[in-house]
Amino acid sequence: MGADGLELGEDRKVVVPSPDAQSVSKSPSRQRARRNLEGTNGFLPKSASMAAASPTRLTSHEQRALYRGWLAFGSVAEFENPRLAYRRLFSELLGTFLLVLAAAGGGLLHGKGQVTLTAAVVAPGLMVLAIILFMGAISGAHLNPVVSLAFALRGDFLWRRVPWYVVAQLLGATLACLFLLGVFGNVEHLGATLPGPGYRAWQAFLMEIALTGALVSVILGTASAAQNVGTIGALGVGGYVALAGLWAAPVSGASMNPARSFGPALVSGDWHAYWVYVAGPLLGAGIAVGCAWILRGRGGDAAAHAAASGRLEELLPSHGDPMAG
Repeated sequence: MGADGLELGEDRKVVVPSPDAQSVSKSPSRQRARRNLEGTNGFLPKSASMAAASPTRLTSHEQRALYRGWLAFGSVAEFENPRLAYRRLFSELLGTFLLVLAAAGGGLLHGKGQVTLTAAVVAPGLMVLAIILFMGAISGAHLNPVVSLAFALRGDFLWRRVPWYVVAQLLGATLACLFLLGVFGNVEHLGATLPGPGYRAWQAFLMEIALTGALVSVILGTASAAQNVGTIGALGVGGYVALAGLWAAPVSGASMNPARSFGPALVSGDWHAYWVYVAGPLLGAGIAVGCAWILRGRGGDAAAHAAASGRLEELLPSHGDPMAG
């Protein structure tokens, strides 16, 4: 017997009870997930070379995402309960708070000469990795307004949730900078992202377009059913954030995130070149969505929806049947 009542027989068959007609959800993604699993007659074929280490295997990326999700997560009924929607928003607020605390705090301390530039740019990458691993399943760990917009444009995230996510992200960034203000005072622009010495605003703007386009491409790609790399995607996203900072921070600060730039600008009162860190990431995210469409076609697959939304109600049941409504 697998987790949450998933039964694996000697022939490696997943026993999936058939729901009655009234319990089947009309959600397209849930119906698609059911059809995909039914296409294998419920069997999980064994791999001769990996039978000992991995005795079961689903035959498509979407099925594998469903199976892993069902085994890995707890009560889905909690995610379906609208009264618990605050958990997603609190997750985004807390996650963005931690991200900006590391990113702006590192920038501030680097400006004071107390940490190296390498430490200042690697810290937010490691923080992103940690946040995705410990809170990604709750809200999707967007932590960035342009990521929420990109997921919505791909059809992997509900548009009505975008404004709430953005507000939570901006609030989290502001609280992080208020914390830094209380600890250090209004010094070094509170770690604000600004065009580097010797660089003009238009140069930083172009750099933010390129950096954000690549970041959002990594996020959309690792969340897609075409890759279905699961939590390993945290390594890709966190690693990219650190990599971008290592070579591009001297030009633009490698923000790639309007919320990360908003907090220091608001609390310090320095809005110099802030437009760079709104327009650049927005254009970069739009380019990334276009690239994703060329590479993988339309979005909306079940695995990407689960990754973007931080919920499994489109794939999983409240009780028992992984396909029931």
